[in-house]
Formats: sequence, C-alpha cells, structure tokens
Amino acid sequence: MTEQRSYPRRVKTEAGDIEFRLMIRDHEAAVLAFAQKLPTHDLLFLPRNISEPKVLSAWGKEIERGAIQSLLAVREGRVVGCGTLVRDPHSWSPHVGEIRMVVSPDVRGKGVGKALSQETFALALGAGLEKLSVQMTVDQQAAIALFESLGFKAEALLRDHVRDVDGKTHDIVVLGHNIAQVQAQMEAYGVPDAVSGN
Repeated sequence: MTEQRSYPRRVKTEAGDIEFRLMIRDHEAAVLAFAQKLPTHDLLFLPRNISEPKVLSAWGKEIERGAIQSLLAVREGRVVGCGTLVRDPHSWSPHVGEIRMVVSPDVRGKGVGKALSQETFALALGAGLEKLSVQMTVDQQAAIALFESLGFKAEALLRDHVRDVDGKTHDIVVLGHNIAQVQAQMEAYGVPDAVSGN
C-alpha cells in the first residue's frame, strides 16, 4: 500500500481545529518557537536538540534531501506538535523508518497527539516501509500508551541512554511495529481496525 496523502489536512480535537501541514524550510522559525517552549525533558528522546537554530537548519536540509518528512500540527497559526518520519534508504535498514513526535504541553490529553501519531503512521504506510520504531523516555507513559494503541510493542530498554542538562541520565524505551502485519489486517478487516491495532 503506497497511498500518497495530501496536505494540508484538518482534524477536530478537544484542543480545537488542528491543521496538519508538511514541514518545509519556510516553517523553521515557527518550529523553533515551538521547540524553545517545550520542557527540556520532552527533547531528551530526540537525537538532537531541536531548540537550537543550527539543528533546525540541518533538519530543513534533510527535509529537502528527502531523508525526513515532518508533519506540523498547527492551531490558530501556531505549531503545537510535530511528527517526523526518518529513514535512510542507503543504510542496511532501508525498509525501516523511525517516528519522532513531540506535542506542546498545553494540548496534551486533548487528542492532538493521537491524531498526529495516526497521521504520521499513515505517512509511514504511504512510504512503503516494512517496519517502524519510536523511542521515548520510560516515564512518558501517555506517549507509550498512544503508540501501543497503534500496535507498537516494546522491543528494547536502553539504560542511562540520555543525559539531561543537569547531568542526570534517563532510560529510553524503543517500541517497534511490523507494518507487514498491519497490511495483512487491512486486507482482512479494513483500514480503521488495523490502524487502531484491533
């Protein structure tokens, strides 16, 4: 299944109307403003600190190169979430993609994260990937539950894998999803049941 989704795309959430847009270089300033308001802990599971302008600039270049696709969740003109699909077609794992997602604290628990994770997951399905992974700190229980609801399962625990600004280390959990199984479910049961992990 390689359906290409079109953007912008609007969804209704408890936090209000959210518009999903594919990120382009022109969005860097808006994404930087979003990232700089996030609690530092929320950035720990990302490989790089996206609240730094040079990291955002490199991110923009990766988008232009096609290695990364990022979806922005925008509410009332402000970025409130970002879901990113990262893949490396030149690696030993060209069939694997990684989802990275972060949502503004003021819209958490209001359906924005769920809608963004489903939309990013759909983007991954459209890219024809066979496997997906996502990682987060072990205390991010709501995020873990969200991805488990999409059919992701814990595959690894990386102890003391990241160090915060105070020097404290944190464990990272890696969740994985075998898309081939989802595609079989889609054929058997239809898209909604398969995406919800039923």
